[in-house]
This record gives sequence, C-alpha cells and structure tokens, in this order.
Amino acid sequence: MKYILIYIKRNQYFLLFIFLFAYVQTIDTRIAVRGVINRHVFDLDGPIVIFVSVCILFLIITFFIKRWQKSFVFSTKEMLKIFCASLLVYVSVTIALMFVVALIYGTIEKNFGGLDNILVILSSLLNGIIYGGFFLTYYYYKKNKKQQEQLVTYHQALSESRINQLKTQLNPHFLFNNLNVLDQLIEEDKYKASDFLNEFAEIYRYVLQVSDKKLVLISEDLAFAEKYFNLIKHKYGDAYQLKIENENIKGKIVPLTLQLLVENAVHHNLGIEKNPVHIEIYIGKKIIVSNNIIPKQHIKHSSGKALNNLKEQYALLSNDRIEIERSDENFTVTIPIIPIQEQ
Repeated sequence: MKYILIYIKRNQYFLLFIFLFAYVQTIDTRIAVRGVINRHVFDLDGPIVIFVSVCILFLIITFFIKRWQKSFVFSTKEMLKIFCASLLVYVSVTIALMFVVALIYGTIEKNFGGLDNILVILSSLLNGIIYGGFFLTYYYYKKNKKQQEQLVTYHQALSESRINQLKTQLNPHFLFNNLNVLDQLIEEDKYKASDFLNEFAEIYRYVLQVSDKKLVLISEDLAFAEKYFNLIKHKYGDAYQLKIENENIKGKIVPLTLQLLVENAVHHNLGIEKNPVHIEIYIGKKIIVSNNIIPKQHIKHSSGKALNNLKEQYALLSNDRIEIERSDENFTVTIPIIPIQEQ
C-alpha cells in the first residue's frame, strides 16, 4: 500500500491527466450513443471503470518492461515487443473478467455472442492502444529525463575533478617560479631577498585559500595580482611596469588568472629601465591583459602549460573562451567574465 501511495504521489499529474482523458472520452461516448445531454452523462462510474482498467494495463506494461528491457538504451524493437505483448494480455484479461462476471450472473450466452461482444473487445483493444501509448510515452520521457540528469551530474563531477587537477598543477607552478626568483635575489641582494620572502609568504596564503575554489571575485584576483607585481619590482625595479584600468565590473574569474598573465609577460620579455615592458590590465565587459613584446635573447623553452591550463579551466566553466592575439609588437589575452548570478 505504501508503495502505491508513493507511486501515485510521484506520478500524480500523469494519473490526473489519464482520469480526465477517460472522463472526457466517457462523456463523448455517452452523448454520441444517447443523443441527449443530461446529468447522467457526467456520472463518474464510467471513467472510474476505465481508469481502473488502464491502471491494470500500466501494471502489465511495467511487468514486461522489467522482464524484457535489458539495456538502458532506448530500443524501438523492444518497445514494440513490450507494447504488443501488453495489449494481448490486457485484452485477454478484459475478456476473462467479462466471462467471470457473465458466469456469475448467468449471462454467458447473452454477453459472449453477437456484435456487442465484438464491439467490447475492439473497444478494449482501442483503449489499450491509446492509454498504453500514453504510458509508454510518459515512461520513456521520465527515463530519458533521468538519464540526462545522471549525464549532467556525471559531467559536472568530471569537470570538477578536472578543475581540481588543473589547480594542483598551478600551485606548484607558482611556488617554483617564485623560489627561482628568490634564489637569484639571495645571490644579488640578501636584503631584497628577505623582503621578497616576507611578502611571498603573505601572498602564498591567498594561493592556498583559493586552491579549493573554482571562481573568485575579480576584485580579489586583481588585488592579488598587484601584490604579486610588487614581488616583481623587488627584483627588477622599473624594468616592468603595470597599468590598471578598472571599470568596476562585477563578476568572477578563475583564481590566479591575472597573476599568471602578469607572470607570463615577465617570463617571456626582457625589460630594462630605459626600455621597460608595459603590462596593461583593462577590466570592462571582458578582461584584456596586454604587454609590449621585447623578446629575451636566451630563454628556456616554455611549454605554455600555465596558459593552456587557464584556457582549459575557462572552457570547463564558461561558454566563452580565452582569446589570444600576438603581433610583432604586442601580446594580448582576452578573458571572459563569468556573471556572479551563475554561481
């Protein structure tokens, strides 16, 4: 009984539709047969009988689905097999019940002979086709919807797993690059190295804080990028210059986005105080990070892993993609802004 109540609750709108359809069908049949409209046309006995009989049909179809449908993939052949077998059993059950009733009331000869009996059987068959079609359509709709939800859940889990993998790659990348800078500063100026280390310890806390976040506010990441640039100035002074134009657009981006792009500009370009590398961050409808190109004569081969990592994270989190443009004079990266309400 408990199972039946749960089933009714889960499928209440479908069952209500079936009952209302049976009610309208009964009214239409009564008017067509009697040729008059009176209060008896709207009696509930007819639709209740039809509703109970089609519920039996639904149980028969469900039985064959569980018995014959082996795969989760929709198969037209399996559906037709289930539908035809269910109709055959349903009509047979209907005839058997009619026979039992006729036997009880001693009307076998009257009810099982002539045109009326054939019409009843055809009516049962037609009802089976109509209501069975409704049930199969509803059943496979629900099944498909559930599979789609499972697929979405799977892809979300897969995306989150991939994003976590990407983040675990970026954190060591940030750490090792800055340890290399620290190593060079120790040889050149131990006082600068000490200041660098203190500031580095402060901002690395941010890296650890955002390691479990998919997105952060633009303002947070911009503040972090500015702190990071102060580390750059410890080593290079005014050889690298940062300009920020912010229209205070609200939104979110992948953590460490701006820092990585600033780092990328420093890593690939040789700035000196007489000819500095100008890094510009513009925050409007999109974020544009650009720098002039002053290529280093001797640079270690770069795999571009950090930028590719960033591109893949945005591909997983947004419909927009990172755009990269390179000319002889400038290198520009355009970053999409993810609206806060999407989170």
